[in-house]
Amino acid sequence: MLRIGELAERSGVSVRALRYYEEQGLLEAGRTPAGQRVYPESAVEKVRFFQQLYAAGLTSRNIAELLPCIDTGHTDAEQRRMLHGQRDRIQGKLDELNAVLGRLDDILAIVSTHP
Repeated sequence: MLRIGELAERSGVSVRALRYYEEQGLLEAGRTPAGQRVYPESAVEKVRFFQQLYAAGLTSRNIAELLPCIDTGHTDAEQRRMLHGQRDRIQGKLDELNAVLGRLDDILAIVSTHP
């Protein structure tokens, strides 16, 4: 079991972020007899996954909708719509970034021949 500070350090987020995840229903903490929060080892990867989803533009609400899908392997039509919509949005961003990357590569090719 990890205490909140240990989980924060190992997952690369702040203690405040972990408390926020709890408030949003994304993360559950056990309690020691003294009332301190404790988390299972698996919480490290879970929190890192949350960070990746946030970085990709998903909201806490999206993530909360997604968690039951991960836990059970089942979705309803609304969850699937949300997942497809998020995937399409992220793919669009990737396409835009790849286009910019290609343009930068073109510029680098030009300037490398003309120092």
